[in-house]
This record gives sequence, C-alpha cells and structure tokens, in this order.
Amino acid sequence: MPFTPPSVDDVIAAVAGRFGPLETSAFRGQTRLVVPAERSFEVLEFLKQRGFDLLIDVSCVDYLEYRDPPMQMPACAGSRYGLVYLLASTTTNQRLTVRVFADDPEPMVASVVPLWEAANWLEREVWDLFGIRFTGHPDLRRLVMPEEFTAHPLRKDYPLQGRGERHNFPVITRHES
Repeated sequence: MPFTPPSVDDVIAAVAGRFGPLETSAFRGQTRLVVPAERSFEVLEFLKQRGFDLLIDVSCVDYLEYRDPPMQMPACAGSRYGLVYLLASTTTNQRLTVRVFADDPEPMVASVVPLWEAANWLEREVWDLFGIRFTGHPDLRRLVMPEEFTAHPLRKDYPLQGRGERHNFPVITRHES
C-alpha cells in the first residue's frame, strides 16, 4: 500500500492534540494557524517534525491604528505586531501560515534559527525594521539600516519623512568611470 502523506488538516489536528486547540482559518485553500508567542518555538518545532521543513519567509505587520485588526482572536490579546511565518513541505508541497503576535513595550518572540538557519537574516530584517526582539538569536543586529540608527522605520508611528536622521549618516555614491 503506497504511503499517503498527512493533510494539512491532519497536521493541525496533531498540533491541537499536543498543544490544545489553537485558532485556525482557511482562505483560498491556504491554512493559517495562530499560535501564542510563548508557545511559538515549540509549535514551529513540532510542525518541522511533521514535514514542514522549509521556512519560506518571516515577516511582520504593525496593527497600530488598523481599522479592523485581528485582535478579537484570544491569541492576539490586543497585540500590536503580527509575525507571519510561511512554511512549506518539500515532500508534499503543502503550505502553512503561522501567525504569532507580540506587543509593546518590548515585543519578543523566540528565535527559530535553531530550527531553520534561513531564519537568521529574516529575523534580523524584522528586528531592524519593526523592532521585534528574537530571544536566542545568534546575531541580532541591524541588517538594512546603519548600526547607529536608533528607530525601526516600518513601525506605523515612525514619521513618513523620517526624523532628520538621514543627514547624519554617510552616503556611499558610485562614480562612473
């Protein structure tokens, strides 16, 4: 009898069996799972063990003054930032979106670099632009902005024109020869 890989619904059921019921939703055939920040590493590790072996992306959404934030979900509990982990299985071509929420004043989530080395620069980018601190990250430093930059420019409360800091940083120009 040929091996039939578990469906995404089977994997979600296994997650619920291990960690208790978590919020899920589906849209256009894509499944989303909402995980509390304090359990995020454990759940993501469990998902990797269940075949979601590829971390495609880690991104972030700032819900400050958002018209209809997803804060009615208990796992969000009024959180300002929504992290988005896009996972895939290289053997079944299944995909899964995992949402993890964090809040001010010190938004923190466990680093998943021990699970996927690709998370190294993805988490650094989220730290640099949104200020989400990834605990246990091996090298959490600026990736896009200069080290001297003190703000996180993709936060909604950061001024569109900046705070005048671009005049304080050296600009590298390319000379045509």
